[in-house]
Amino acid sequence: MQNQDFSRFIAEHRLPESYIEQAQHWFSPLAKAIAEKQEKANKTLIVGINGSQGSGKSTLADYLALLWRKAYQLNVVVLSIDDFYFTLQQRQALSQTIHPLLLTRGVPGTHDIDLAVDVIRSLTASTSPTLVPRFNKATDDRFPEHEWDSVSPGVDIIILEGWCMGAQPQTEEELMMPVNELEKIEDPDGHWRRYVNRQLAEVYPRLFNLVDTWVMLKAPSFDCVYQWRLEQENKLRDSLAASKKGTGNNNQKVMDGKAVGHFIQHYQRITEHLLKTLPGRVDYLFVLNENRKIISSNSLDPC
Repeated sequence: MQNQDFSRFIAEHRLPESYIEQAQHWFSPLAKAIAEKQEKANKTLIVGINGSQGSGKSTLADYLALLWRKAYQLNVVVLSIDDFYFTLQQRQALSQTIHPLLLTRGVPGTHDIDLAVDVIRSLTASTSPTLVPRFNKATDDRFPEHEWDSVSPGVDIIILEGWCMGAQPQTEEELMMPVNELEKIEDPDGHWRRYVNRQLAEVYPRLFNLVDTWVMLKAPSFDCVYQWRLEQENKLRDSLAASKKGTGNNNQKVMDGKAVGHFIQHYQRITEHLLKTLPGRVDYLFVLNENRKIISSNSLDPC
């Protein structure tokens, strides 16, 4: 790896210079361990990354991909579970037939799991290029198919990252009491959260069971998510302004602070459940502080 690769990475992701030092300290051993596992397995390895919104999971995914491509000459594809959201039209239909809260993307039940499974299976087995969908958060809709990525066969590692990766369903007792104002006011009878829970029990294991290696970036608590998520929106706003894509376009849906506060309430229940239940089930755990600095890891000796 050359310094210019790291410099380009820092610039593209708008990160402080200190990120590379932390990444080399904690994530380089992770990259080495998984690269060795892939070589030994001699197959496409699927790496699942969990982290609450704004925790840095997509940045970690891109950093690992950079290392694997440059230092290990591996063919890597980075996917986000966000890429497999149902279209806006599909979520509008869900909101009308099941519950209005399903219009908001993110929770289990708003992803096209059949599409995700089909794409991953094609990436691992197909001898022809695979079309990979991408989701445009600025318009809250999937990019048209002619703008999807085409990935050639011969993939060594697939990274699949997402805030709800690895989530398990809750018990009926856990579902009874609302965890915030959104659930109390907009889901008073619990119909929405029970539907989401059934998706975790019956549908999402088809995707999660494909993962060979699990990684988690563990936030200190859900309280950090608001500020982290707001930073994401500000980055998106700046990116759109820089590219002039957002100029005069009312379809560019970037959230302000109030909207972010309401938005993240959709994820509070599952995020808090994940913080309690997932750390003991992952292969590699990285514990974060409020500033997203790693303070401990479960199994790797850092460089």
